[in-house]
Amino acid sequence: MGKVPVRVKAVVYSLSPFQQKVMPGLWNDLPNKIHHKVSENWISATLLLGPLIGTYAYVQNYQEKEKLAHRY
Repeated sequence: MGKVPVRVKAVVYSLSPFQQKVMPGLWNDLPNKIHHKVSENWISATLLLGPLIGTYAYVQNYQEKEKLAHRY
């Protein structure tokens, strides 16, 4: 007995280029979501942002001193 080919219909999902609300829940109430995450994890946020802000401030100070070094 031979096998008879069966036609299978494929379902294709796509977004319309004119669709405006792709992820509407992501942007709703964003400042409160960020505040909630930071207030729950303030230790982790401090340990992440402290060195980043400190390094940035050090580099800015060093560059400013380097610009003014020729005046002395």
